[in-house]
Amino acid sequence: MEHTRRISLGWRWYAAALLFLCGFVGFLSGTGVSERPNVVDTSWLTKAYYTLGLFVVGGLDLGTPEGGPLWGRVSLWIGYFGAPLLTASAVMEAIIQVLAPGRWQLSRIRDHVIVFGSGPLTVSYLKLLRRHSAKTRVVVVDSQFDPVRAQELQTRFQATTIVGNLTHEYLLRRLRLHRARRVLLLGNDDFQAFESVTRILHIAPKLKGRVIVHSHNLRLMRTVQDTQIAQQSQIFNVYNLAAAGLVRTDLIEHFKQTALRDVVVMAGFGRFGQSVLEELHAVAADEIEEVMVVDRDADRRVLVVDEQQRIEQKYKRTVFQGDISHPDVWRQLTSTIDLAKDEPTIVLGTGEEQNNLRTALWIKQKYPNALVFVRTNDQSNFAMKVGGEHGIKNISITQLVEQHMPQAWLT
Repeated sequence: MEHTRRISLGWRWYAAALLFLCGFVGFLSGTGVSERPNVVDTSWLTKAYYTLGLFVVGGLDLGTPEGGPLWGRVSLWIGYFGAPLLTASAVMEAIIQVLAPGRWQLSRIRDHVIVFGSGPLTVSYLKLLRRHSAKTRVVVVDSQFDPVRAQELQTRFQATTIVGNLTHEYLLRRLRLHRARRVLLLGNDDFQAFESVTRILHIAPKLKGRVIVHSHNLRLMRTVQDTQIAQQSQIFNVYNLAAAGLVRTDLIEHFKQTALRDVVVMAGFGRFGQSVLEELHAVAADEIEEVMVVDRDADRRVLVVDEQQRIEQKYKRTVFQGDISHPDVWRQLTSTIDLAKDEPTIVLGTGEEQNNLRTALWIKQKYPNALVFVRTNDQSNFAMKVGGEHGIKNISITQLVEQHMPQAWLT
């Protein structure tokens, strides 16, 4: 089967064709030049040769246009000015590309940090890295960059940006992995990330234990935990990191202050809610009386967690399937337990920030005794202000990740 290859012409080819046409038409019109009086009488092939010469030496060896119609002289003058300018711009661009920092810096770079991905997680990491070390060399690789993000990485964090795929061996070898301090895979494709880990450790075995992989898919992350790749790298999930921070800095402190075992309502049981429950079970299971799970897909998600985590239940768990903003869900829940009693902990942790805040305000008005947490992805001044007015605690995933990122990743 034949494949046709499409050739994309840059703007300079079109400009070159247009300027050549201007010069050639100018000569054909009968316009002459001061240093070549007989050019008018030459063949069209000679005129084409003289026109091509404009791109190399301009009109220095031909003299200035004279004679012929006005439009012919104007057309030739356009060629006189445009052709050498176009050539000069092409030469300057080639020089800039050759001297570009990325081309020669990589040839001698060492003790550097390589980050794959240019999303918010990369920005959070580089923000912390620069606070810890302003001089660490950083190379950021991604399959494509948003122009504004690329400029931010280069100017704010002094990072070298490279467009490429970390599964390509040529690029991996060019990155001088054997000289790298650490590699972080913070992209959006889990399979590509684990494939890259395999190739990176094959090329640079000394990086064992110093390749950090972010996995978006909790099920995949749990599945590969017992593999050799997981043992030779550090695999994490932002929601695990944020949940650990929330539990260890806020929830445990609250549990210690309450006399009785606590009731926890997880309103939203996606990756963040599952991570919070997993962390609670690991460090505070004895402090909990009952956990109530509310989610649109609660039944299936609870089954998946039970299958993969195999958590031994030390507390009662009740599951309510439905939207956290639906009054009937809370009617069913409050018919099971009295939220007005003691100080229940309620975490509004869905990915819908507006729903979380609105539901939290309703709950806090109805149960002012409850300790209510509202999740937002980035730090929200609006959510913090409204929450502060009503005694609601705002939790930002980005802020929790930055506060609890392991110090070892920054050294």
